[in-house]
Amino acid sequence: MIVTLSAVALFGVLTVLLFRNREVGFLSALVLFLFGFFTAATGAAGPIRSMCEALVTALNHVA
Repeated sequence: MIVTLSAVALFGVLTVLLFRNREVGFLSALVLFLFGFFTAATGAAGPIRSMCEALVTALNHVA
Protein backbone atom coordinates (compact mmCIF):
# COMPACT_ATOMS: atom_id res chain seq x y z
CA MET A 1 0.00 0.00 0.00
CA ILE A 2 1.31 3.42 -0.96
CA VAL A 3 0.66 6.24 1.46
CA THR A 4 0.86 9.80 0.21
CA LEU A 5 1.15 12.82 2.44
CA SER A 6 1.43 16.41 1.38
CA ALA A 7 4.53 18.32 2.37
CA VAL A 8 2.33 20.95 4.01
CA ALA A 9 0.73 18.34 6.26
CA LEU A 10 4.09 16.76 7.09
CA PHE A 11 5.77 20.04 7.98
CA GLY A 12 2.66 21.18 9.83
CA VAL A 13 2.73 18.09 12.05
CA LEU A 14 6.47 18.49 12.64
CA THR A 15 5.99 22.15 13.58
CA VAL A 16 3.23 21.29 16.04
CA LEU A 17 5.35 18.56 17.64
CA LEU A 18 8.38 20.83 17.96
CA PHE A 19 6.22 23.61 19.35
CA ARG A 20 4.55 21.33 21.92
CA ASN A 21 7.90 19.92 23.08
CA ARG A 22 9.20 23.47 23.53
CA GLU A 23 11.96 22.84 20.97
CA VAL A 24 10.80 25.89 19.03
CA GLY A 25 9.39 29.05 20.56
CA PHE A 26 6.34 30.86 19.24
CA LEU A 27 8.33 33.62 17.54
CA SER A 28 10.71 31.11 15.93
CA ALA A 29 7.78 29.12 14.58
CA LEU A 30 6.20 32.30 13.25
CA VAL A 31 9.42 33.37 11.52
CA LEU A 32 9.81 29.92 9.93
CA PHE A 33 6.19 29.97 8.77
CA LEU A 34 6.54 33.42 7.23
CA PHE A 35 9.84 32.45 5.58
CA GLY A 36 8.17 29.46 3.93
CA PHE A 37 5.13 31.49 2.95
CA PHE A 38 7.13 34.24 1.30
CA THR A 39 9.55 31.79 -0.33
CA ALA A 40 6.59 30.03 -1.95
CA ALA A 41 5.51 33.31 -3.50
CA THR A 42 8.88 33.88 -5.23
CA GLY A 43 10.50 32.35 -8.27
CA ALA A 44 12.29 29.92 -5.94
CA ALA A 45 9.09 27.92 -5.43
CA GLY A 46 9.45 25.94 -8.67
CA PRO A 47 13.04 24.74 -8.11
CA ILE A 48 12.35 23.96 -4.45
CA ARG A 49 9.32 21.88 -5.40
CA SER A 50 11.34 20.05 -8.08
CA MET A 51 14.11 19.32 -5.59
CA CYS A 52 11.61 17.92 -3.05
CA GLU A 53 9.98 15.75 -5.72
CA ALA A 54 13.40 14.42 -6.78
CA LEU A 55 14.28 13.57 -3.17
CA VAL A 56 10.98 11.75 -2.64
CA THR A 57 11.45 9.83 -5.88
CA ALA A 58 14.99 8.85 -4.86
CA LEU A 59 13.78 7.71 -1.43
CA ASN A 60 11.04 5.62 -3.06
CA HIS A 61 13.63 3.83 -5.19
CA VAL A 62 15.85 3.14 -2.16
CA ALA A 63 13.10 1.68 0.01
